[in-house]
Amino acid sequence: MEGARFLDLYAGSGAVGIEAASRGAASVVMVERAEPALKVLRLNLEKLGLRGSVRVHATGVDRFLRRLRPGMSPMQFDVMFLDPPYDAAEEYALTLRSLGATETGLLASGALVIAEHRRKVKLDEKYGTLYRTRVLEQGDAALSFYASDAPHSSVASDSGTAVSGEEA
Repeated sequence: MEGARFLDLYAGSGAVGIEAASRGAASVVMVERAEPALKVLRLNLEKLGLRGSVRVHATGVDRFLRRLRPGMSPMQFDVMFLDPPYDAAEEYALTLRSLGATETGLLASGALVIAEHRRKVKLDEKYGTLYRTRVLEQGDAALSFYASDAPHSSVASDSGTAVSGEEA
């Protein structure tokens, strides 16, 4: 995780992104739209002294991804984690397809995308340029790991510019 650019989609309380920051991620961006979760997330960042070093976008994941102009994203990420609400099964395919679209330019060379989901929910093997490399199952939960087979552009890393204009 040391030096990685980390994107936490459906961040909830921020636990996963906070863990990435504590393990030395160079940058952490979190996306969450639910106000109750945002309150907890902001409080957690404040208590841990991370409020200034972690960027939070208070918007929906679909909207966040749609606002990125094709090939013009000022951000690329090495690790992306998504954990939509389990009851929103359609969010997995929608988000993974968006991440696997080469036009967004979000995937750094060698990027890893991790989707946490119910064990009984079977995600597709491939979404655009993303292909599943591993599934780790434990209890009722599973983690699906995806890598990209797309050539990557040399888009600059996160420069601190807000993408959605809705930074919290």
